[in-house]
Amino acid sequence: QLTEFLAENGTRVRYLHSDVDTVERVEIIRDLRLGEFYVLVGINLLREGLDMPEVSLVAILDADKEGFLRSDRSLIQTIGRAARNLQGKAILYADRVTGSMQRAIDETERRRTRQIAYNEAHDITPKGVEKAVQDIMEAGYPGAPRSARRYARAAEEEAQYARMTPAQLAKKINQLEKEMYQHAKDLEFEAAAAVRDQIRQIRENHFEGAI
Repeated sequence: QLTEFLAENGTRVRYLHSDVDTVERVEIIRDLRLGEFYVLVGINLLREGLDMPEVSLVAILDADKEGFLRSDRSLIQTIGRAARNLQGKAILYADRVTGSMQRAIDETERRRTRQIAYNEAHDITPKGVEKAVQDIMEAGYPGAPRSARRYARAAEEEAQYARMTPAQLAKKINQLEKEMYQHAKDLEFEAAAAVRDQIRQIRENHFEGAI
């Protein structure tokens, strides 16, 4: 409902939750970094590993609803999603300040105070984190630039797939999917895309024709 409300009022918004497909989740994160939309509405995103310098505001709704997702540790982790941005801030929406909220606020303030003191003592000027936005839609496609070594490796893998049975191909795809999920979880977008395209090639060239 929040996503629909924001969209109806002219906000460029997307929705992300823990059940969204891994590849789609990576693409959503990439689009956020590229400025394709400005608001990401999320449900249970602690495990997503969102660590992007473009996130300048984190708004936590129902912050006073006690539970795992609103424990002091979870709140600290969620608040930290804005820590990579120099102007990052977090707003906790609640009707009352719970013990978990207060502990999270106190811990965040303690860390900030220590960081400021350290910076001043060592004459450090804070700088924003810079992370390249990998184009997960293009990486790994035949038209993308590759070195001779990568071409040779691809040809060797293709020959191996041609000798596999349907069962072996299915097992290989399952293995590659696990690798892709791990890369996506680690926000290694280009690696995730390369594995995704490898899976696509196996299915198109061998697996579909073998079953």
